[in-house]
Amino acid sequence: MDIAIIGAGHVGLVTGACFAELGHQVIMVDNDENKLAGIRRGKSWFYEPGLDELLKRGIKEKRLICTDSIAVAVKKAQILFICVGTPPRPNGEADLSTVEHVCRQMARAMTGYRLVVEKSTVPVQTGEWVKQTLQNFVRKKVTFDVASNPEFLREGSGVKDFMQPDRVVLGVESDRARDLLMKLYQPLKVPIIVTDVKSSELIKHASNSFLAMKISFMNAVARICDLVGADVIRVADGMGMDGRIQRSFLNAGVGYGGFCFPKDLEAFIRIAEKLGYDFQLLRSVVQVNTDQQSYFVKRIGESIWNLPGKTIGILGLSFKPDTDDMRFAPSIEIIRLLQEEGAKIRAFDPQAMPEAKPLLKNVTFCKNAYEVARDADCLALVTDWPEFKGLDFKKIKKLMRQPVLVDGRNLYDPQQMRQLGFRYSGVGRGAQRRG
Repeated sequence: MDIAIIGAGHVGLVTGACFAELGHQVIMVDNDENKLAGIRRGKSWFYEPGLDELLKRGIKEKRLICTDSIAVAVKKAQILFICVGTPPRPNGEADLSTVEHVCRQMARAMTGYRLVVEKSTVPVQTGEWVKQTLQNFVRKKVTFDVASNPEFLREGSGVKDFMQPDRVVLGVESDRARDLLMKLYQPLKVPIIVTDVKSSELIKHASNSFLAMKISFMNAVARICDLVGADVIRVADGMGMDGRIQRSFLNAGVGYGGFCFPKDLEAFIRIAEKLGYDFQLLRSVVQVNTDQQSYFVKRIGESIWNLPGKTIGILGLSFKPDTDDMRFAPSIEIIRLLQEEGAKIRAFDPQAMPEAKPLLKNVTFCKNAYEVARDADCLALVTDWPEFKGLDFKKIKKLMRQPVLVDGRNLYDPQQMRQLGFRYSGVGRGAQRRG
C-alpha cells in the first residue's frame, strides 16, 4: 500500500521505517532537510535501537523515500499519517497549530480519495477539527475520511513496540477507512480494536495517564516504605502477582519523564477542565512525580550530611535507557536542585550527552562512569542503563572520596553494595537504609 508519513520525528520515523519493513511503499515527509539527508543515508537523527537498520534496508530496497513536499506525498499516497509534534502550550494544552497547517496543505493537494490518519497524540475531538479543516480547503467533489490510530511506542523500544504491539487501535467513521487500515496492519497479526474516532483519541490519553498513575502510586508507597523500614521491591512483587494489577510500571524511582507522559497528563487535565471536570486524581499524579525529584535530592543530602561543596557523580541523564531523549528528563531537575544546594556535578550518559550539554550548565561531563566516580562524595544513579549494572564497584570505591551510592532506580542489590563497603540508599528500600 502507498503511505505518506508527515513528520519524521520519534513517532513518524519509527512508523515509516516499520511500515516499509512490512512491505508497504512509504513516503517520509519533513521540512528539515538535514533530517531527510540523514534518513536517505539510513541514519536516524535520534538514538533508537534497531531503527537505522530498518532505514538502510527500506532505502536500499526503495520502499522508503523522502521529500520535503506534502503536496508530492499526497499525490502519491492514499493513506496519510499525521505524525507532527503537538508540544504543550504554557497552560498545558496541546499546541495543534502544526496539525492544522498540515491539514490545510494536504487538503489543497488532494485530487482523489484520501484517508487522513491522526497518529500524533491529540486531544479528544481533534478529529472533528481535522475533518472541518479538510472540508474547508479541499477541492470540490474530492472525498476523504479521517481516522485515529494512536501510537503506543516507547522510546528505546519503539521498533519492537510497533512490530509486536499489545494491540492496534483504529478509530474510524466508515467501512472504507476501516478496511484500508485493517489491510495495512494485517501483516502484524495482532489484536485490532476498531472503535469511533473520539474513543480512539481518549484511549491514548487514558492509557498514558493510567501508566503514569501506577508510577506515582508506587513512588508514594516507596516514601512510606522508607519511613517504616519496608522494601518497596517486595511490596511491588507482592502486588504485581495480582492479575488485576500486574507488575509492570510498579517500579519506584526518581519519577517518570520523557515527552509523552508529562505532556499527555497536562493535556488530559486541561481537556477535562474545558469539559467541566476537575481531574484531581491526575493532578495528584503530577504532583507526586514532581515531588519525587526533590525527595531524591534530599536522600543524597542525608547520605553525605551536607551538600555545599560536595561532588556528586550522576550516572545517566536521558529520561530512560536506550534513548538520547532529554525532554522532561528527571536528571535536569535533580541536577538543578543539587546545584542550588551548592553541590558540584560530574555526569555521564552512554547516549544523551550531546543532547544534555546545552541544557545543563556548570556540569563536568565525563567519558565514562569511572571518571564520574573519581573524587566524588556520592554516586547517584538516575537512569538505569544496562551497562551500569555491570560496573566494577571495587574499582569505583577506590576512586571515590566517600563510598556512597544513592540508587534512584533500585538497580543494585543493597546487601551486595553493603558487602562491598558502600553506604547504599535506594528509593523505598527502607529496610536496608541504615545497614
